[in-house]
Amino acid sequence: MDYANIDFENGKDISIPFQPQGVNAFWAPDVSIEPYINGSFIGDINHGSSVNYRNVFFNPHGNGTHTECIGHIHADWQKVNELTLPFLMKCLLVSATPVSRMDDWVIGLESLQLPEQTHCKAIVIRSLPNPESKKTAQYSGTNPPYVDQELMRRLVNLGFEHFLIDLPSVDKEEDGGELSAHKIWWDWKGGSRYGCTITELVYVPDSLPDGTYALHLGLTNLRNDAVPSRPILFPFISI
Repeated sequence: MDYANIDFENGKDISIPFQPQGVNAFWAPDVSIEPYINGSFIGDINHGSSVNYRNVFFNPHGNGTHTECIGHIHADWQKVNELTLPFLMKCLLVSATPVSRMDDWVIGLESLQLPEQTHCKAIVIRSLPNPESKKTAQYSGTNPPYVDQELMRRLVNLGFEHFLIDLPSVDKEEDGGELSAHKIWWDWKGGSRYGCTITELVYVPDSLPDGTYALHLGLTNLRNDAVPSRPILFPFISI
């Protein structure tokens, strides 16, 4: 990638922060940020301490933008902080309108336009409509839209290795534990895509047009199957 053609001054953070009363999915407990207390010490300047020293409780999957590795669906596979990712990767942003199927809303091949071939390693799907209320949406128990198996296979065949979406999951909220889209993405039976990632609960503002960007997928150095992440999209300079 030619770094000289990247507009580093106008990168856009597309993450949703982990914060109390923020976005919520899969009945995760609310984020809790509380002062550490030990005897007379209270880790809060407003309570007389010289520093703020707080405990933080959150669930990576349900409380904000997070990135998963194959360890999310496999007991003996890696943690996210074991991955080696490029600092920047070429990324395709596309918008998609979910379609109605039975009692569900699904993002399928008919929901978006994909190129016949691409040199991008990453793809971001922005679901429509796209209100800012997604940043604090309470998704639990609402059966949000999800990605169908045919589209997921198409993304794999196009060579994408990193998939970002603004929904709680690529799979249906209640699917009996099938997790079919996750399994297709990671070639669960073959195990050939162990370096690939899924990032969920992003928010891509309407001000960013569909097209090609440089993606920095910032990951928390936490030893877990999913970690809070901060993806940033940088536009390319028009020549």
